[in-house]
Amino acid sequence: MAGQESRAARDVTTKIILDTDPGHDDAIALLLALASPEVEVVGVTSVSGNQTLEKTTRNALKILEFVERTDIPVHVGCERPLVREQWAAAYVHGESGLDGPNLPDPATAPADGHAIDFIAQAVGENDGVVLVPVGPLTNIGLLLARYPGIEERIARIVLMGGAIAEGNVTPAAEFNIWADPEAAHRVFTSGIEVTMVGLDVTHKALLFPQKVDELRQAGRVGGLVAALYDFYHGHHQRMYGWEGSPVHDALAVAHVVGDRFLETEHRYVEVDVGPEPGRGRTYVDLWQRTGKEPNCHVGVDVDGPGFIDVLVDRLKSLR
Repeated sequence: MAGQESRAARDVTTKIILDTDPGHDDAIALLLALASPEVEVVGVTSVSGNQTLEKTTRNALKILEFVERTDIPVHVGCERPLVREQWAAAYVHGESGLDGPNLPDPATAPADGHAIDFIAQAVGENDGVVLVPVGPLTNIGLLLARYPGIEERIARIVLMGGAIAEGNVTPAAEFNIWADPEAAHRVFTSGIEVTMVGLDVTHKALLFPQKVDELRQAGRVGGLVAALYDFYHGHHQRMYGWEGSPVHDALAVAHVVGDRFLETEHRYVEVDVGPEPGRGRTYVDLWQRTGKEPNCHVGVDVDGPGFIDVLVDRLKSLR
C-alpha cells in the first residue's frame, strides 16, 4: 500500500502559473517547465522588469510559438511597479529582453483579461495551483490587494528573488525584489507558503559552456537556448569574471518539478521598503534573532551540478 501511495504521489501533476518578465533565464525557465511532465503550465502572466511590459509579453509569446505551445495563454500584467518607477535590466538582457537569437515577431496575441484576473480565476477553478513568479512581484502583490481572501486558494508561491547577504542590482538587493519592494513585502506577509530561491543558491548553480555545447547540437530548441546563453553569458563574464552563468529562474521551476536539488531553511524574511541604499533588501533571520515566526522557506544550498544535468537533459528533449 505504501508503495502504491508513493507511486501515486509521483504521478500527480502540479499546475503552475509562471509569472515572468522574459529575460534569458525566464525563457529557459519556461522551456524547462514545458519539458517537465511533473508540471502543467496553466498560463503565463507577463510583468515589466527585465524589459518593458510590451517587450516581456512579446518575448513570452515568441518562446511559446517557437515550441508550438500556443495553447498556453499569455495574459498581460502590470506595466510598472506599485510605487517606484519602472526600470529595465537592458544591460543584462539587451534592448529586446532576449537579445542573441533572431526570433520572429509573434503571430499570436495575448489572451483577453488582465493577468491578476486570470490568476484569480485559475486558482478559483483548480485546486493546488502553485504560483511561480520569476520577475518583480507586482502582479502577485496586486492580486493579493484586489482579491482579499485569495490566499486560501493559492497552494504556495515559489519565487526567484532575494538573497541572504548579497545583491546584484545594489550592494544590498537582488533585482526582482528591488524592482518592486512594496509588492514583495505584501507577498512575504501574506501568510501563503513561500519559498525564496535567491542569489545564494542560483549563484552556486552555474551553466558552463561545455554543457551549452551539448544543447547546441541537440536540435532547434537546444540551438535557441545556446544562442540565448551566448549573449547572456557575456554579462556574467564582464561583471563577475565567471566561466559559467546562473540560470536563476530555471532553478525556481526545478524546485517545483522536484525538491531534490534545493536545501531550504524555514526562516523569517522581511523586505526593506525604505529608502536607498537598503531598499529592496531581504533581511533573512537566519539565526532566529528577531523572535518572529518564520514566513519563508529560504534556499541556503543547492546541488548545482545535479540541477544543471537535469536542466540540460530536459531542454534536449524539446524539439
